Amino acid sequence: MTTAHLLLRVIHISMGLLVLGAGASAMLSRKGGRPHTRAGTVFVAAMFVMIATGLTIAQFIRPSAGSVLGGLLTLYFAVTGWATMRAAPGQVGRLQIAAAVLGLATALLGVDFAMQAADSAGGKLDGFSVRFYLIVSAVALIGAALDGRMIRRGGFTGAARTTRHLTRMCLAMYMATASFFLGQAKLFPAAVRESGVLNVPVLLVIVGLLWSLVRVRYWPRIRRWRATRTAAGLGSSPRPS
Repeated sequence: MTTAHLLLRVIHISMGLLVLGAGASAMLSRKGGRPHTRAGTVFVAAMFVMIATGLTIAQFIRPSAGSVLGGLLTLYFAVTGWATMRAAPGQVGRLQIAAAVLGLATALLGVDFAMQAADSAGGKLDGFSVRFYLIVSAVALIGAALDGRMIRRGGFTGAARTTRHLTRMCLAMYMATASFFLGQAKLFPAAVRESGVLNVPVLLVIVGLLWSLVRVRYWPRIRRWRATRTAAGLGSSPRPS
């Protein structure tokens, strides 16, 4: 291992741990508050450095098409989530358009990698199967299609804007969490790997995303429905004589 490779790995791992800590803090803190904003800023900054070093290793030092594609998908989620809140409500910024192009490019690259894997003798490219590349490509393509829908509408406001931000950021957090706890499971003792505990952090990110979506999208509707029912009940109650 060269000095450059060692340095890149140290930075990559350090930023990865910072991403996990800042991401967990952002998910647990009150949305829109100062702690949430600060944790989110650290999360995005660390994510960019982590992905940059990871892509450098996967592209130039230890070539891995699967790691390159996974890194680009994670970068796409992080950029779109960050760009959503940087743009003013109801507006589309250049960064959002560039992020949509990144999503489409990632999807096309995934198809190319899948074709290379299909043409190989073992049906794999750098240890990753055709199915893996097609799944990543499909996810990126769906994301890019949703970006196009948002751009045509001229941007999102209110709950739709918050939902987009939360979804993209949590997906980036999911990718980072799965890459560390599942992708690097060999770093943990055999007893830990066999216990299944490494799946817990990944599942918690999914649960956190679902809970956040419920609170943003559905809980306000439930509160309005309950308020309407309460008001209707009071209006129909008999007046005292």
